[in-house]
Amino acid sequence: MISSERSVDFEGAVLAGGASRRMGTDKAFIEIGGLTMLQGVVAALYDAGASSVIVVGGDADRVEAQGLSCVADAWPSEGPLGGIITALASTSAATVAVLPCDLTRPSATAITEVRRALGAADVAVPVLNGRAEWLHAVWRRTSLNALERSFAGGERAPRRAVGELRVHRLLDGDPRWFHDADRPEDLPIAPNGSPDQGKPTG
Repeated sequence: MISSERSVDFEGAVLAGGASRRMGTDKAFIEIGGLTMLQGVVAALYDAGASSVIVVGGDADRVEAQGLSCVADAWPSEGPLGGIITALASTSAATVAVLPCDLTRPSATAITEVRRALGAADVAVPVLNGRAEWLHAVWRRTSLNALERSFAGGERAPRRAVGELRVHRLLDGDPRWFHDADRPEDLPIAPNGSPDQGKPTG
């Protein structure tokens, strides 16, 4: 991961409210390389220059036990759009990177590249194999009102909630940046041939 100067114009948020049904255990707290997946994503955001990072949703007691700041998802079980809105409403920086908690290779380089792509847009989203990766986007906090209107109108998918916003799609990126773990078989394999997830913590 890279280091960069922290800026009050940039904060990070990690969505941790998923049910983890396919994983069979709370994936936020599965260890990879000595860190929980949640800790790894938080570390990447700080390495990319975030002045602060919050965790949205999830097990607040376990999150705070890891020394992290947690806010309740205002719309639990309503999907990622509610978590993104909660993140933007809970931060004060001009731009916010909102990531999932289950990245197997969280990358400060990836976060920085998406930030740089934002330009004058309201949101920058990387595109991989023709698919926009909305849970790796960087948002201007000024996009909050438009997202809230879409949510109030019944929309729950980020890709369909950005109609009022200026969207920049970043077409370059390493596929490994966006690899997440929904099932045990998605976790990295250690040199001994076993899943490199250590054990759930907490």
